[in-house]
Amino acid sequence: MIIHLCFAIFVLVIPVICSQNAPKNRKARSPLEEVRMSTSAYAKAIADRSAITEAVKEKISLEPDIRGIHLTSWGAGSMKTRKQILEKISESVINAVVVAVKETDGKVYIPGVEKAHNYGSYVPAISKPEHMIEDFKKACLYKIARIVVFKDNHLPKHRLELAVKTPEGNVWKSFNGGTWVDPYNREIWEYNIDIAVRCAELGFDEIQFDYIRFPSEGVISMCRYSRPHTEQSGIENLGEFLKYAAKKLKPYKVKISAAIFGLTTTIKHGMGIGQNIETLARHADYIYPMMYPSHYEKGNYGIKNPDAKPFKTIDYGLRDAFERLGEDYAKMRPYLQDFSLGLRYGPHEIRAQMIAAKRNMLKNWILWNPSNRYTWDALTPRSYYGYVCPKGP
Repeated sequence: MIIHLCFAIFVLVIPVICSQNAPKNRKARSPLEEVRMSTSAYAKAIADRSAITEAVKEKISLEPDIRGIHLTSWGAGSMKTRKQILEKISESVINAVVVAVKETDGKVYIPGVEKAHNYGSYVPAISKPEHMIEDFKKACLYKIARIVVFKDNHLPKHRLELAVKTPEGNVWKSFNGGTWVDPYNREIWEYNIDIAVRCAELGFDEIQFDYIRFPSEGVISMCRYSRPHTEQSGIENLGEFLKYAAKKLKPYKVKISAAIFGLTTTIKHGMGIGQNIETLARHADYIYPMMYPSHYEKGNYGIKNPDAKPFKTIDYGLRDAFERLGEDYAKMRPYLQDFSLGLRYGPHEIRAQMIAAKRNMLKNWILWNPSNRYTWDALTPRSYYGYVCPKGP
């Protein structure tokens, strides 16, 4: 049920954002094209871009290769399922796992977080996290804890003062009845950082904050927060949250990251949800845009059906990210699609996305499947390192 809820929310949210903000063509997309009228300015722009490219390549070369898969809490926490997945991983190029520690339902799946027990949020999906971490260590896997921050279907029912509210003071709900906690509320910050600290203590290498944003799917004009809210204040607030989290987690020597909408690589404002990629990248070690081709609107990037063109969709999005981020582009680790939503996705579609990442200098990515069912045929060493799309990307 948790898996289906999480997946359903992804499906619901992205089209709403896409339809309002997404680019429909690639005309005048590059800053370089805007200065062609001036030869000297164009030459300088080319030189500057080349310098940034070399700087990005150098930074990326210093980072370990991260090729990962996302695991649900129940999958990672089950000894039987975990063993099956680790057997598959041992024959693949996968060297990292992302584990769902806290999900959109507000439930916390590891023990040892006092506030989660007090709030009634704890569910023993990963009842023995030490055993899980030990298994991942033995497999030499990089371990990432994914924590959903501000989307929470549990807390608002029990702590109204922590919820995003309506003008009348009731709990605000999205179109599908989902609820959110107030991103400005410092008690919420501390709660999620407590979970992150627990993950660091257990031995995770990185803390990934997801749903680090404001609501989008619903009548958001009716949302009320604990302080005046504007698009700019929302952008700044999310940046401050990451900055604060980094400070609190520094003693544990873990990396911190943010999972964000795929279109943040292209859209230059906060998308109405506070996610500005430059701001978030400034305060995080890594950024994970969820660039699932099936979640892009038809016509985005001038592509009739982005779902049918996984290479082009990822390629265009990453090009924009490079133009936006400059040297911070080295922090990019895109989530790629390994599930079918409309068109059937198989090895060819999975590999096409990986090739797009590679052609844009990125050797790091995470695959997403809502039920831990990955396309292992696309992930064997021979397949991954020797693959060329037979029909072109």
